Amino acid sequence: MQAEKHIAVIGIGKLGLCFALNAARAGFRVTGVDVDEAYIEQINGKTFRSPEPHVNEYLQACTRLRATTRIEEAPDADMLFVFVATPARADGSYSHEQVERVAGQLLALPAPVRQKHLVVGCTTMPGYCDELARKMLPHGYVVSYNPGFIAQGNILYDQQHPDVILIGEANREAGDAIEEVHRSFCKTQPEVHRMDRLSAEIAKLAVNCYLTTKISFANLIGDLALKAGADPARILDAVGADSRIGKKYLRYGDGYGGPCLSRDNRALQCYAHTLHQPLPIASATDVVNEMHLHERVRQMLDAHSGSEVIEVEDVAYKPGTVYIDESQRLRMAVLLAEAGKKVRIADRTEVIEQVKKIYGDLFSYRVK
Repeated sequence: MQAEKHIAVIGIGKLGLCFALNAARAGFRVTGVDVDEAYIEQINGKTFRSPEPHVNEYLQACTRLRATTRIEEAPDADMLFVFVATPARADGSYSHEQVERVAGQLLALPAPVRQKHLVVGCTTMPGYCDELARKMLPHGYVVSYNPGFIAQGNILYDQQHPDVILIGEANREAGDAIEEVHRSFCKTQPEVHRMDRLSAEIAKLAVNCYLTTKISFANLIGDLALKAGADPARILDAVGADSRIGKKYLRYGDGYGGPCLSRDNRALQCYAHTLHQPLPIASATDVVNEMHLHERVRQMLDAHSGSEVIEVEDVAYKPGTVYIDESQRLRMAVLLAEAGKKVRIADRTEVIEQVKKIYGDLFSYRVK
């Protein structure tokens, strides 16, 4: 790799900061752009503290990352990666408002002297990146799509050990450049799938849609097994032993939640609706996930019928994280409380503080 090749990362939140740190650690000079001046000062002063594993130590050791609020510095880089938020709308589709804001700011600047690669790393609705490409090309930017497959609480590791690198490339040169960045910090030999932007946008949503299907299937079989008096773990272990199925995400437990799986499943359904193409498996997955939640509540009520207080532990959406987005365990606690039970949340301080802000004294609390 050429020494000190320069990239810009626009949006250095949870995902963007990890990408910037991995790239800097691999030898790239990185300009990180964000809007919060206080946050920028924390990054540059190395006083920022993240709950993500290894982020703090990577930041302390980093010498090639400089953060700024000045987006006009981004076009100085060889490539610009965009990791701003694309929040879900009420209909399930993603809002591209923040990406559009970045695009507008770049368009307001003088066109770069030579053509630049603008790489969208946040999840978008299928077709959006083609629209963005048409807007940006006359101003000297070639747009590609390069989403990540990561889990909160494991972002740095997942970026270093991906199963697949997905690139919706504008052209071969763009695909080569994006692949080079990823391979510079990958510690594995992932499959690289390069395709057009639209296909990559659909592929990103489809991966998480399939994972929700697999989780819901496992829980559906587990609920059936328990009702019959059988062993869910042994059944699913046997099912997953078939190489056509595999054991990942095939275990009985809480339903899916969090900031990615649920949203991507709904977004794919929303996109399919615009094409008048039904996705009954995706919609059934959400139905099953909700059914399973209520089954888990029933199980808890039966198991604690004589208890004065039901304690629900670890209410983050996934063990080992501090994020409560669409957490099934937290929703279970709420439903138990609404059923008239006294519920105590047992978790880490960071999680309890988030729950208290939303639910206050609906629960009692115990710090683990």
